[in-house]
Amino acid sequence: MTWEAVSCQHKTNRIQSITLIVSDHAFQIPPSIGNLPYLESIFLNEFPHLTGPIPESISKLTNLNFLTISSTSISGPIPNFLGKLKNLAYLDLSFNKLSGTLPPSLSHLNELLRFDFDNNKLTGPIPYSYGYFKNLMSFTVSRNQLSGRIPVSLSRLNLYYINLSNNRFQGDASMLFGSKKMTSLIYLTRNMLAFDLGKVELPENLTTLNVSHNDIYGNLPLEVENLSLLNSDTAM
Repeated sequence: MTWEAVSCQHKTNRIQSITLIVSDHAFQIPPSIGNLPYLESIFLNEFPHLTGPIPESISKLTNLNFLTISSTSISGPIPNFLGKLKNLAYLDLSFNKLSGTLPPSLSHLNELLRFDFDNNKLTGPIPYSYGYFKNLMSFTVSRNQLSGRIPVSLSRLNLYYINLSNNRFQGDASMLFGSKKMTSLIYLTRNMLAFDLGKVELPENLTTLNVSHNDIYGNLPLEVENLSLLNSDTAM
């Protein structure tokens, strides 16, 4: 069964997904959304007048695989209770007004493949526990106010795409590189990072590298010849 913006599981006739795109209506996510135990997907995109926090009742949706709340005016902190959504594979909270720090508890999401918190008002460091995501492929937190040193634990990740640009990160980012990693795109521009790029081994599959507007130094690795896009302030 399918209604506008809602689809149901054909065997149980229980609501399986909610998809709402582009609206000027003013509303908040109701706590009653937690009363949909079969819900697997929430997709809310381009709702400038969607306000308020993410309701705690979402933590009851243990079958949720996809959660997108993007380009809205939701605010407040990223709630710790999202770490209870053990089946979550896709988490997109980009282009909102979320503030506060990144919850360490999100690293408990062992099925998570995509983590997208771009364009919010987040502060503080990346938690050390984020190096222990089991299956993460994409990690993007660009255009926030995140700061501090990138935890060395992130060397454990084998990401396809990472974007830490337009924040206030400092120090070393060499743990994000490695010749055996599958990483294809790395964006680190406009931070305060400082390390010798000439000493890192670029991933074999890397096609895009942007490290401009930092304090990165050294000669470019020989592997840059394989890149389709390079933006760097370092010496040639």
